[in-house]
Amino acid sequence: MARTDWSQCDPANLEHPALYINRELSWLEFNQRVLDQALDPAHPLLERIKFLAIVATNLDEFFMVRVATLLKKYRAGIEDVSPDGLNTEQQLAATRARSTEMMASLQRCWREQLRPALVDQGVHILEPEEYTEEIAAHLARYFRSDVLPVLTPLAFDPGHPFPYISNLSRNFAVVVRHSGRTKFARVKIPATLDRFVPIPAELAPQAGVTFAFLEDIVRANLDQLFPGTDLQSAHLFRIIRDTDMVIQEDEADDLLETVDRSLKQLRYGALCLLEVEEAMPRRVLNILVENFEIDDDIVLRTRERMDWDDWHQLTRLHLPHLKDAPFSPRTIWSGYTEIFDDLREEDVLVHHPFDSFSSVEQFLRAAVEDPQVIAIKMTLYRIGANSPLVDMLVTAAEQGKQVAVLVELKARFDERNNIAWATRMEAAGIHVVYGVVSLKTHCKLCLIVRKEQDGIRRYAHVGTGNYNRATAQVYTDLGLFTSDAAIVDDISEVFNYLTGYSSRRSYDQLLVAPVCLRSQLKALIDRECEHHAAGRPARLIFKLNAVADPGMIRNLYRASQRGVRADLIVRGVCCLRPGIPGISETITVRSIVGRFLEHSRLYYFENGGDPEVYIGSADLMERNLDRRVEVLCPVHQPDLRAHLRDVVLDTLLADTDRARVLRTDGSYVPVAHAAGADPVNAHKRLLDVYSVLSSTAL
Repeated sequence: MARTDWSQCDPANLEHPALYINRELSWLEFNQRVLDQALDPAHPLLERIKFLAIVATNLDEFFMVRVATLLKKYRAGIEDVSPDGLNTEQQLAATRARSTEMMASLQRCWREQLRPALVDQGVHILEPEEYTEEIAAHLARYFRSDVLPVLTPLAFDPGHPFPYISNLSRNFAVVVRHSGRTKFARVKIPATLDRFVPIPAELAPQAGVTFAFLEDIVRANLDQLFPGTDLQSAHLFRIIRDTDMVIQEDEADDLLETVDRSLKQLRYGALCLLEVEEAMPRRVLNILVENFEIDDDIVLRTRERMDWDDWHQLTRLHLPHLKDAPFSPRTIWSGYTEIFDDLREEDVLVHHPFDSFSSVEQFLRAAVEDPQVIAIKMTLYRIGANSPLVDMLVTAAEQGKQVAVLVELKARFDERNNIAWATRMEAAGIHVVYGVVSLKTHCKLCLIVRKEQDGIRRYAHVGTGNYNRATAQVYTDLGLFTSDAAIVDDISEVFNYLTGYSSRRSYDQLLVAPVCLRSQLKALIDRECEHHAAGRPARLIFKLNAVADPGMIRNLYRASQRGVRADLIVRGVCCLRPGIPGISETITVRSIVGRFLEHSRLYYFENGGDPEVYIGSADLMERNLDRRVEVLCPVHQPDLRAHLRDVVLDTLLADTDRARVLRTDGSYVPVAHAAGADPVNAHKRLLDVYSVLSSTAL
């Protein structure tokens, strides 16, 4: 890449491509920062393997959605040019090159670092050449008893059509001689069986825990599937399909049926990657290429293992000394009887996972059990596989309470799960709606309506993350419980917007997308500029997951040009270039990837010395601002604002351990810390902070 002379950039032209980082390449750099955690021996060994598996899962999803979208445009001849000036073909080439390089780095990390480290800890994974006769016999018995009954060989020849190959599946392309002819078949490796198969200790050649790979066991015994033939070879391959679902909602009579039908169609999504063993002969590869109707440019040959997502299985090993030390999250309420009394007095802020997700469950449980509660309204985006919240909502409906739930059927990769939950809740008499036409509902809201002595009072929870117990244990998210009349009035209006019809263009307290979030964020940024011009305190601190919207980036550039300091804490994609003379000199960008997944969104405005703070579900992306229902909620209570500023944001800005700073050229570098000083790890510091706080609310 040619070196850019940033001093030559025209401060008046904020749309110049040189001022933007490519979104896809920025995301890949985020995934590199995750891979860096796998490479870092400061993490316990099994945590490093967890990061390795996350990198692989992320790459799969990147191909299923982002690369698939680029391929669709390329195949359709659509020459979109991204804000950084790359056309579709250039973006495809760049993302393929970078992702291929990343996969090679992942494989080296396993081969050169993690696997030898596991051996040092007594965890062995054998290659076929390491099998003893006893081990081979044991694995053959395991194959006959546990694997063979699950396998189904599928021939493909003129009498047998090319079989359907499912997304993300691992398969053998098998070559046999039968009746004097060379024939081909496909055998799918069952995903229902563990990838790492334990070998009894008495058979293992060394002490500790020993495994064999499932695919090696299948390969060694494939001849049992083809009796009477000469099995000549078997070659592993894996596919990734396009899973980006496009729904014409304005033409749909029933959204649930339409989503369900679209999910079935996605099973046959176009291929965006065919991964094959390096040793696969060209004639076998040609059969796959021809039957998949693809070009060679989406074929990836590899000499290593495939489907590294399965390495999550290793993290389940009971070796606590190789994992992060457990911690006990803070509990806010000892029960649920006092919750509404507490919230009438003051708001309550929670910060997961340092605060237990039980606070949300207790809030809803209080609504279910309290006879004075007459209605519950809630949005559900990613619910999880075993959600106690749904059970509570069903119980509330059975008790005669009015329960209305918005289930976002289009939550990517959770569509099937959400359809099942929606169907169950509808059967229980809950009013289930699927959102606003052509928009995803991404906001996290729960509203409780209670009949009290002095009339109707409402209580609400506004969150930055999903109502999901599992993710709340590993994602950092914020939640606000409040009975503030102005805020709950707005939340009621949002639910009316979601379940009915509304042309409302503004709200008194909430910033709501797509209604007014974009314009109001711009107004708040402009206000900081006015404060700075008048000599009053002015500063922006945004903590979020992505900064990609060109319009919002230009708003931040203009604020920097007017002298406003902006510190951005951006976990993932950031298309803004900080530090450009005359354009973004006062902007800093840092990313923190560590023990927990930074997921909360927090917007801080100095406001001339009277700070305003918002939490919510929206990132600075075009989809969040224009194509989703999002909510940012103000935090009014001074002590809670101070906590968010002085504890949460200041701690993240002080990190010199896991933080990486974005440079103008798009690279990320570690944060320098004073010589002789211990590095500051934000997650460790926050664990310490919350551990010494009392079990009462903030």
